[in-house]
Amino acid sequence: MAKAPTKTEAKTVTVKQTGSPIRRTKDQRATLAGLGLNKMGRVSTLEDTPSVRGMIAKVHHMVTIVE
Repeated sequence: MAKAPTKTEAKTVTVKQTGSPIRRTKDQRATLAGLGLNKMGRVSTLEDTPSVRGMIAKVHHMVTIVE
């Protein structure tokens, strides 16, 4: 039988950068850096929190959520 996830096993979300930060606003470039992305094709795995979801929503046109 599968074990139930505990508090220490936090849910994660994996994002991949698909768009270039060239000619984007400074705050969008800073958001990509905050997500751990700065070059095309980079993949970053982050804890799934409301703040991370908000950052992804801000740059949704430059990232893809990988399952």
